[in-house]
Amino acid sequence: MDSSTLFGISTMAYILAMITYITYLAFRKSPIGITATTITIIGFVAQTFAIGARWIEFKDIGQMGWLRAAPFTNLYESLVFFVWCLILGYLIIEFKYRNRSFGAFVTPIAGLALAFIDLTGVQKGIQPLVPALQSNWLLAHVLMSFIAYSTFALAFSTGLMYLIMKTEKRSEAAYIFWTVTTGIFIVILAAMGLDYLKFKLLIKSPDVLIKSYLFKASFFSPSGAVSVVSWIGAAVFVYLVWRYGGALKKVVGSFSLSSETLDEITYKSIAIGFPIFTLGGLIFGAIWADQAWGVYWSWDPKETWSLITWFAYAFYLHSRLLRGWRGKKTAIVAVLGFVMVIFTYLGVNLLLSGLHSYGGME
Repeated sequence: MDSSTLFGISTMAYILAMITYITYLAFRKSPIGITATTITIIGFVAQTFAIGARWIEFKDIGQMGWLRAAPFTNLYESLVFFVWCLILGYLIIEFKYRNRSFGAFVTPIAGLALAFIDLTGVQKGIQPLVPALQSNWLLAHVLMSFIAYSTFALAFSTGLMYLIMKTEKRSEAAYIFWTVTTGIFIVILAAMGLDYLKFKLLIKSPDVLIKSYLFKASFFSPSGAVSVVSWIGAAVFVYLVWRYGGALKKVVGSFSLSSETLDEITYKSIAIGFPIFTLGGLIFGAIWADQAWGVYWSWDPKETWSLITWFAYAFYLHSRLLRGWRGKKTAIVAVLGFVMVIFTYLGVNLLLSGLHSYGGME
């Protein structure tokens, strides 16, 4: 089987695993949980072989050495590798803490990443490397960056779960933060889905969707009535999430994960990811930049937002280890940190231009 077939198997497995984990959370039947874990492992194994197969295909097409043929050169490949790292991290947590409930919260992140690939028409073909990417530093820089991103995604999940579990009153700042943030995130996804459905015949790639049609079917519609209804609808939805968000507390409480465990996983995930990101994302990236462009740091948008992300997680560790912060404060920082990760990874490539523009859609 080629890499495309194996990736298809892993995608279907992860989506099925997501449904099975949610079913397990609802019915609490051990056979359902075992089935969910088994499906996830099958998907992970298939994806592992798929990455290996694409690596061989890339090497054969590009006629390059193994290090330079690493399949992490475009949005599709990096998203796939991000999902692989995320699932690996989740499986480690599942077996370490002997708790499957967390899968109902992690697998949807993998599902959203895979759905983004299919719904936006991200190019899946193997493209020749531009000169700047033809370096042995590609493997170390990208590999370590996405390992760190996956640990930050896990910290985001556990941090958000912690906030849901520990907030009581709707007037509480932490409660307002996570409900409003969640509501806005869902609204943005829904609006982008409407953009795609309305303009899908005109959209050639995700960057065209973002730069030319973003929110044109809703908030920025040429029709004033549609725009007004969209803004009012978004405000009402965010209000409803804030008003009834406390119901999620019961759901998270059924995960059989204590708040102390969630706080511990959040901290350990960031403690592992931060040095990896520092070394692979910033230091190795700077060395590669000097070889490619003759300068270690150019304040390119990607570099700038990577540094901002680094400061966010440095602040998390500083506040926890030196200032003694625990619980809600650090959970909020973990959630905000991953928002910065998303913008560094996707937003910069789609909305801004710079030396890293080749890391976009193609």
